[in-house]
Amino acid sequence: MDYKSKHHQVGPGDRTLTVPRHDGENVLPNLPIFDRLLRFAHRLPPRAAIRDLNAGVEKTYLQLLTDALALRRALRESLSTETQRQLEEDQEVFIALIAPGGYEYAVAFIAILALGAAVVPISQFSSHIYNAYTNTHAATALPVQEAKSLVLRAQCAAIISSDNATTLTKGVVEAIGANLPHLTISQHLQPAPLDAHSITVSSNPIPNMNSAALVIFTSGTTGPPKGAVQRRSYILGAAEDVADQYRLTEFDTVQHLLPVHHATGIGVTFLPFLISGACIEFRSGSFDPAWTWERWSKGGLSVFSGVPTIYTRMMRYFESHIASLPPLQQEPYIQGARKLRVLLCGTSALPGPVQQFWTKILDGKPILTRYGGTEFHAVLKADIDGSSPLNSVGRISPGVDLKLGVEGMVLVKGPHVFAKYLHDPAATAAAHDADGYFITGDIARREGPNYFILGRASIDIIKSGGYKLSALDIEREILGLDYIGEVMVVGVDDDEYGQRVAAAVTLKDGRKTVSLDQLRTDLRGVLAGYKMPTVLRVLEGEIPKSGTGKVQKKILGPKYFPAGWRREDGIQVWDKGDRQVRAKL
Repeated sequence: MDYKSKHHQVGPGDRTLTVPRHDGENVLPNLPIFDRLLRFAHRLPPRAAIRDLNAGVEKTYLQLLTDALALRRALRESLSTETQRQLEEDQEVFIALIAPGGYEYAVAFIAILALGAAVVPISQFSSHIYNAYTNTHAATALPVQEAKSLVLRAQCAAIISSDNATTLTKGVVEAIGANLPHLTISQHLQPAPLDAHSITVSSNPIPNMNSAALVIFTSGTTGPPKGAVQRRSYILGAAEDVADQYRLTEFDTVQHLLPVHHATGIGVTFLPFLISGACIEFRSGSFDPAWTWERWSKGGLSVFSGVPTIYTRMMRYFESHIASLPPLQQEPYIQGARKLRVLLCGTSALPGPVQQFWTKILDGKPILTRYGGTEFHAVLKADIDGSSPLNSVGRISPGVDLKLGVEGMVLVKGPHVFAKYLHDPAATAAAHDADGYFITGDIARREGPNYFILGRASIDIIKSGGYKLSALDIEREILGLDYIGEVMVVGVDDDEYGQRVAAAVTLKDGRKTVSLDQLRTDLRGVLAGYKMPTVLRVLEGEIPKSGTGKVQKKILGPKYFPAGWRREDGIQVWDKGDRQVRAKL
């Protein structure tokens, strides 16, 4: 097959129509990201690309490309003749990647892209019950059947895995029952890097930039997970947006503690640093606030991204273990935090008391609130200098068309909005309005040029007595009470009000209970009466979270406030005109 049939985008008279293909074991695809990575590999002295604390390794850009090329070679040889033909014709091919954040993950990610295929990252842990941000709950392995479902849904041509995911990978292959190739990354790592001059970038035509490069599965809380496909143009283009926004350079080092099968762990704390020539320091596994403070105290980090759970647990650790130390012993921890040039918070804005703590620790610099999603990139950006209003996600990013629809629904068009839901054209069409805007499902309000996220339309907007209330706003005020540990606010069905404001809370400092009447009394100065919780449940321990630190209200709301909630043990209810709180305790 000639170039004309395989590369229809090449214009008449293009030299590649008449010359042999430029391929080879050490030839990278003619994609902008590989030109960028190869230039970093030529730098002298060599700089670290990946520091993997769990594996105890630090690898340069040259070693990263060396290992990715070796893994690509083995992967290509393992594929069926039909799959190799599809790759030759630049058709979409999907490869599953099962590995935690670390060097092996980075090698496999680059190898799959270099093959011309799309990366399908799959977590080893169950997204519904795995809590990556607390070491009080053991991580639960992803069931083989769930992993099998994702691999089949993406029609993956092979699976690449880390050593600690070998059991899961073999189980999936056996469950599928087909001759599905599977490779272990560590078996293809090379003892020494290639000569940088032996690696070249192909002079073949640029591959189709609209083809799939990455598939990120949605959480699946409202149905089977959908695979959101990002184009090849996303890999560098979206990463450059983030790199420009946070002014990343080769001298930056990001501490990467986030899951690497979600949009933030890939599109915010992985790719932007890779294409900037910076260093990514991975530490996968359960979050440990004590370890994190110790690491910060040693310095050498410039960027950190977390979620409210992380920042809250770090605040509590500081208050209970560091604040009581003599000033000289506190200083390394405080200075370590202040040396971080950029601190980001995703999933929601920080509660007021938590933001106040960090602003003081950081000597007046606030933690920036991020906004993005599985299907769309950073369409709003908070100013890096901290000038955006408190709790705002900032202004519209350059090149993005964003507007608020009915009831404040965030609608967006942009170059890095996802291409499609994998093998699901009906869901893809349903995710857009008549004008072609992607319907994010998020509700926001605008003040001048700045936007504030009120929550998910399906779970965070409560319609009570004719009012539309933001559960996130109510949660922030409840968390401002000094005895509240965590809170989840949801709407529960009610014959009189349509919905009631229901709060599930955990308590701090060994406190066992709080009455709903006391909670309402303590909130009078900060919440209007119609926003007050009228249903309360006090929980023990921590509220379970997903792998991205989110409280999954679609699951936990019905669990803590099931149908017939008035009759449930442990639920307190307040009714208008009656200060008595009825509770079945």
